[in-house]
Amino acid sequence: MLTVDDVLRVQNSWGNCIVEIGRTYQQGGDYRKAARDMIDALYAFDQGGVLFKPTKAAEVQFRETQEQALSYFVGGSISEDSGFALQPWSHVRFENHKIKIDPDVAIVMGNYYFTAAESGEEVQVEFTLGIRSADDGRPVIFLHHSSLPYQPEE
Repeated sequence: MLTVDDVLRVQNSWGNCIVEIGRTYQQGGDYRKAARDMIDALYAFDQGGVLFKPTKAAEVQFRETQEQALSYFVGGSISEDSGFALQPWSHVRFENHKIKIDPDVAIVMGNYYFTAAESGEEVQVEFTLGIRSADDGRPVIFLHHSSLPYQPEE
């Protein structure tokens, strides 16, 4: 059974990985490996698939494979991808609106905030995550939707 602590650990790990990927990129390290490791550890691509709608995706809105997710995070196979995790970001914090847990699935939604490493500017992004237990018992993301907040016309 999943717990609130499982959800918070996944979120913390995800945020730390995003920061580390950017740091690795800035230091000339193997940032693609860092991103692959994050995807392998935190997403359910090998556990029945993932519903993934990244924030900055327009031409290819949905990412159905590990390679497409990798492209989003660090650039690659999809032309619109410049590597979201390569920004770099210095910090990611989550503000959860609500966490709903059934026996085998947790759904959480809220806002996460990305702090740009160079300017210190914080960017708000809306998210929904679905988390379930993998075959080995670790919690993994099977649903990831994020978007920029609605900006009404003035």
